[in-house]
Amino acid sequence: MSATLPDILALDFDGVICDGLIEYFDSTKKAYQQIWQSEEISDRFAPSFYRLRPVIETGWEMPILLRALVLGIPESEILQDWHKTASEIVKSEGLDKSAVVQKLDEVRDKQIKNNLDSWLALHRFYPGVIKYLQQIINSSVKLYIVTTKEGRFVKQLLQQQGIDLPQAQIIGKETKRPKYETLRILRDRHQVTGENISISFVEDRLKALQQVAQQNDLSFVNLFLADWGYNLESDRHLAQQDARIELLSLEQFPQKFIE
Repeated sequence: MSATLPDILALDFDGVICDGLIEYFDSTKKAYQQIWQSEEISDRFAPSFYRLRPVIETGWEMPILLRALVLGIPESEILQDWHKTASEIVKSEGLDKSAVVQKLDEVRDKQIKNNLDSWLALHRFYPGVIKYLQQIINSSVKLYIVTTKEGRFVKQLLQQQGIDLPQAQIIGKETKRPKYETLRILRDRHQVTGENISISFVEDRLKALQQVAQQNDLSFVNLFLADWGYNLESDRHLAQQDARIELLSLEQFPQKFIE
């Protein structure tokens, strides 16, 4: 049992609640075929794609990552400087970020409309997490999902697991703002004059946590790196050296956030 539960628990979705690696590759393949007018992409790229998933910051980069693999760019080069690799591909091939986003979202929307059960089946939830969410919803802690995934996709996936979280508590890519700004909004929404509010934020991407840590007015937010998510060993090592960030295992999750 946690001794000091937060007033607000903000959770990332992909890499904290849901493991969508299989769906990522499936949707990315379909979007890739449309963007590059190519034949069906071989599944032989899947293992490399899964290993390199931690370099992705937002979903639009996934077809770019697959393009890098198709072009034969070594994994080591992608890991060393993904932003440089991605920028070079986008520039050299005249790609438009918004068009890539649109293709990926269209693929997912079509799957949801025509093959919902198949699309849902491509997602796996981390062990125990759905039970933890249900317990949190029934507790004094206010739960929010803060993600770069489209909110409508998150809602579909949670509903399939029997979790009907209000739309206002699912803050997705459509808000078009950094996560630290969302945390400010949550603080202001729930702050009571004269009282301190506590927020815990669990994220699997180290950079997102570091960005929060750089905001002086958010120094009260407790930051946790989910070690079961899409991050590298080097990320976990850096988190352990950072006084503002706590490395969190899935086994520790209920001890921190459940009554």
